[in-house]
Amino acid sequence: MQFPDINNPVNSSALSGMLKDDALKGKTIIITGGGTGLGKAMGTYFLKLGANLVITSRKLEVLQKTAGEMETETGGKVLAVACDVRNYEEVEKVLNDAVQMFGRVDVLINNAAGNFISPTERLSANAFSTVIDIVLKGSVNCSLALGKYWISEKIPGNMLNIITTYAFTGSAYVVPSACAKGGVLALTRSLAVEWGRHGIRTNAIAPGPFPTKGAWERLLPGEMAEKFSFKNRVPLKRVGEHQELANLAAFLISDFSAYINGEVITIDGGEWLQGAGQFNGLEMVTDQMWDEIGQSTRAVKGS
Repeated sequence: MQFPDINNPVNSSALSGMLKDDALKGKTIIITGGGTGLGKAMGTYFLKLGANLVITSRKLEVLQKTAGEMETETGGKVLAVACDVRNYEEVEKVLNDAVQMFGRVDVLINNAAGNFISPTERLSANAFSTVIDIVLKGSVNCSLALGKYWISEKIPGNMLNIITTYAFTGSAYVVPSACAKGGVLALTRSLAVEWGRHGIRTNAIAPGPFPTKGAWERLLPGEMAEKFSFKNRVPLKRVGEHQELANLAAFLISDFSAYINGEVITIDGGEWLQGAGQFNGLEMVTDQMWDEIGQSTRAVKGS
């Protein structure tokens, strides 16, 4: 029996995309938090599969740069719209702009997120509320706006929520995020039942470690990223590749998954089974190290 090489564990064919080229042809997709990281990776693949794309975040300059890069790489069409998902009126504007440009919207990806890694007693009430407002309230605002639109226009919409494995286990040191993502998990399952009769499917992906340069450097600055390397917690002994997540997301919003509704699919290399809560192991972080994390977070926030 020939075993895989664990030093080079990802088959290159898996990183080139798994669906046929026109799998999302003609579909218009809104991705919140679509300007960077996993949102950008998913959006780029959706464009390669023939979709029209709308990307949102609060930073228009970042969105416009990303949109230009995506269009150059794929030849697809991207609409960049600045939006704070905490404000329902701004979400409605994104929807209206998307319909005006592309004629209709078929898919919503609730991907916008915020997080702090910190002992909970060190957090202010405002910090706690900020994460919940972005992750949970933002997902609710987008889901409500698109749901009303789909039901009114009799469009069989498709919603995909990006949660996390600790949404169903909880996790120390990221309590606001765990609370908010747990709420999005409940939203996913609830709307799958209620809106299924309208032909609207609602599913979720719970990723494990899929490092993104900006977000992970802010969460674990300096040497801490290596000291608390998440790949050591994963039975497969590696972190996820962005294309692997994009492949799963593309399948779940495609017609190939038309009978999947209310499902939450974990993609984490078996990590949560090995130990619930990605950040529970941070109990070994000293007070001095927490101070360094806090200083780094404040420095980024103030920039």
